[in-house]
Amino acid sequence: MRTEDVLAAIATGLWRWDNASGIVSLDAEAARLLGLPAEPVRLTEAAVRSRFHPVDWNEIDGVVNLAVAEGTLAEARLRVMDGHGRVIRTVRSRSKPLIEGNDYQLVGTLQEVAEQLPDAAARTPVTGDWRRSREAFLLDAGRALAEARSTAEVLRVAASLSMPGFSPDGLAVFGVAGERLTVIGHHGHSEGDEGPFSSMSLDTDYPAAEVARTGRAIYLPTPEEYLRRFPTTWPLARRFGRRSWAFVPLVVAGRTMGAWMAAFKHPVAFTPDERSVLTTVARMLAQALARAGVAESERELSLGLQRTMMPVLGPGIPGIQVAARYVPTGGGLQVGGDWYDMIRLPGGSSRTGGHGPGRIALVIGDVQGHDVRAAGLMGQLRIALRAYASEGHRPDAVLSRASRFLYGVTDGDGDGGPRFATCLYLEVDLETGTVDIARAGHPDPAVRMNDGTVLLRPTAGGLPLGIDPDTDYPTTRLTLDPGETLMICTDGLLETGGHDLDSGWERVRELLESHDGDDLERLADALVEAVHGPGSHHTTGPLADRREDDIAVLLLSRRPGGGVPEAPRRTLMTIAQAEPERIAEAREQVRQLLHDWSDQDQLDAAVLMVSEMVTNVLVHTDGDALLVAEVACGEKTRRLRVEVSDGSDELPHKRHPGEMASSGRGLVLMEMLADAWGVDPRGEGKAIWFELNEPESEDARAQPPQDDRRP
Repeated sequence: MRTEDVLAAIATGLWRWDNASGIVSLDAEAARLLGLPAEPVRLTEAAVRSRFHPVDWNEIDGVVNLAVAEGTLAEARLRVMDGHGRVIRTVRSRSKPLIEGNDYQLVGTLQEVAEQLPDAAARTPVTGDWRRSREAFLLDAGRALAEARSTAEVLRVAASLSMPGFSPDGLAVFGVAGERLTVIGHHGHSEGDEGPFSSMSLDTDYPAAEVARTGRAIYLPTPEEYLRRFPTTWPLARRFGRRSWAFVPLVVAGRTMGAWMAAFKHPVAFTPDERSVLTTVARMLAQALARAGVAESERELSLGLQRTMMPVLGPGIPGIQVAARYVPTGGGLQVGGDWYDMIRLPGGSSRTGGHGPGRIALVIGDVQGHDVRAAGLMGQLRIALRAYASEGHRPDAVLSRASRFLYGVTDGDGDGGPRFATCLYLEVDLETGTVDIARAGHPDPAVRMNDGTVLLRPTAGGLPLGIDPDTDYPTTRLTLDPGETLMICTDGLLETGGHDLDSGWERVRELLESHDGDDLERLADALVEAVHGPGSHHTTGPLADRREDDIAVLLLSRRPGGGVPEAPRRTLMTIAQAEPERIAEAREQVRQLLHDWSDQDQLDAAVLMVSEMVTNVLVHTDGDALLVAEVACGEKTRRLRVEVSDGSDELPHKRHPGEMASSGRGLVLMEMLADAWGVDPRGEGKAIWFELNEPESEDARAQPPQDDRRP
């Protein structure tokens, strides 16, 4: 008997599609199935296309292209249309592409299939667009599982997967711990249902245990099949009322790490197509679980490492509030070189001869790099700083010793070459509020005053630690009044989000000014949220948006005592003989201090007089200039008092310079511009001062405040 006769007897037609010529050859049965006379015929591609539903033709076109690329069978369902556009039957096509150079011929069969019942669509193993639905489902499932970052997320994604044509209603993921089976997660079951399965021996007569032992999938299409193969554990499964089960191994790198169960309340035959989908999903699920496990281990390692390196700033120090935050970079192990510390120093207050609330040291720093080596160096440097501080050294000596230590550690370790670290070290007298600061290439501290004004406090400094072992670190002193808040941070808080130091400081200053000054923990959260929260993505700076830097921030506030009057707004800074460029910083400090002063002319006059006073000290004496400026509230108006002191006993004299003179105008300007001024001799040295009273007039107060502050 001829093959054609056999195929005709089982209502199966043959066709050949020549892609080069565009001619489709049909035998008699294939022609009949397409609604043509039952005789062999050769048609153009367009003529054959007109016999199929346009949606299905697009489907077969994609399937054929994929089969040509992969060298596999092309299989699809096609609806045959009559000349009036009515569907007369559905045929199933299975064909094999025969590649000939750049062209191919498609040789295959056509066979009529019965239409599915409307209510059976969800249970039918193969739908009309099965191949397309399966590919779309697997692409979506792979993308969703690849994006999951934790085991819980992987399980949520697995539970939400809707498989084409046969979605399970119960899922469970089993793992292996030693010789026992564990339940990693489940869906479609009540809480506690996993109890009997959660610590089951791998020798138990249970499908998941056998899959974990052998690495081979088990498909149970009926309850009878389940009972026949696993009679011992069938009573455990029977109470869930399922009709079909698939237990598929979870394999990663050739190792079976567990099993995945998909259970169905309707019968499933587990055709080869369905098994292929289940196997592919199980493979993606296993890889996602493995990635999530590694990520969770890395996160736990990072958190554990950082917890051991970061201090716990607990209560117990009277008179102050402290809050701190550390946010690691988003890459790698999430460890880096940023750190902060608070150290109880030996002895009590310097003013009470070793008695009283005592002194503490605040440290914040950033070791170069965002890797494990940076974290290790950070830990070593933090220990060294603690040791030097506990020995009672002053801030400048602490940083000098730390720089020599880091230089010696990184210069000879042979691991990536020398590294440096920026650092800010502050010694705080808790009774007097004086703060002695030594800075090694680190951003300056900022102070929020009682009235909400925020000033960036310029401090003298030296090179970052570890660059030059003989670097000196001069000390700057300021006073923190009750109710004021001191903020120190690493550059990640300022520069993250496309900001430079200037624009980043403006962002931070706005947050500090909007804070009420009471809850430091809330303020610390707000600072971090502004950089790493969702809102930060809408306030990026002028540079490219970078979020790879660590962030450390430390806040200290002196609690105001009962009945303590509100302290005046004050700033203090030292300008050394060797740093005349800091005169510009002194002018800027005065502008920031008077950011809400009502009279702009007075503000300009104050800046001019400060510049003259400081310049006079640097030009006519051999010592440094100490600038103290404060704004105090009187009964009706505010008063600005600025004082510049130095160590010279020679008093200035008012002169009458000629038109071409280059100096001698300082006292003349003060007499013209200040409401009051004077020169006060001191035991050692002198102080020259001036005062300005803010106008009372409503016109002056109606002027918009000039906020020309810059960091």
